[in-house]
Amino acid sequence: MPLFLLFIAVVVILVSLRQINQYERGVKFTMGRYSNMVDPGWRIVFPIFQSMTKVDLRLKAVEVPPQDAITKDNVSAKITAVIYYKIVDAMKSVIEVEHVHWAVSQLAQTTMRNVIGEVTLDELLSQRQQISDRIEQLVEAATTGWGVEVTAVELKDINLPPEMVRTIAKQAEAERERRAVIISSEGEVAAAENLAKAASVLAVAPGALHLRTLNSINDISSDQSNTVVFAVPLEVLKAIEGFKKGM
Repeated sequence: MPLFLLFIAVVVILVSLRQINQYERGVKFTMGRYSNMVDPGWRIVFPIFQSMTKVDLRLKAVEVPPQDAITKDNVSAKITAVIYYKIVDAMKSVIEVEHVHWAVSQLAQTTMRNVIGEVTLDELLSQRQQISDRIEQLVEAATTGWGVEVTAVELKDINLPPEMVRTIAKQAEAERERRAVIISSEGEVAAAENLAKAASVLAVAPGALHLRTLNSINDISSDQSNTVVFAVPLEVLKAIEGFKKGM
């Protein structure tokens, strides 16, 4: 008889034995009421009277399914994001919300659509980090009572309609052409200013213009394939005739 009782006790202990891994915590209920948190290791949970739910505390990276959103300026876009979160209070994640991971995913989807609807397309493309931070703040504010901590939200991909992509490409090309024209005109203005300064210097210095003319003639004389006609100032002709008479 004692051996039979010992056998029954061993069977009950084996059936009641539960293992909790290091990255988990157990939420124990006794007769339907929350009793205590269970740390990692082998723990006894008596059947019928007690139950235990294991909660994974590791960081989770969940991809938010592509969401069809409309921006503030009525442009449709398909947005994909990734949310990083972890459970910091196992008791709340079991008692306060049903299926906490599904709830976080649904909340992230609706929040992302709402935030995208508050910004324009240009802001969506140029301020992705600010928008991600905004989504993270809203999701974390709602999930704090669930025992969940949101560590980051990243916009993974932004897909636009093909016609909108072509429009953006045309806009970018027009912007590049505008910058090229501005740079070219700025170069012409700078060149004109330098020419004006050079002309002022040549006009003030005696004989400078004549020397410049002679230098230009010397440069052109190296090319025998062209015939160039110069309008020589009258003073230069008089100087040449005087030189000849002196000889």
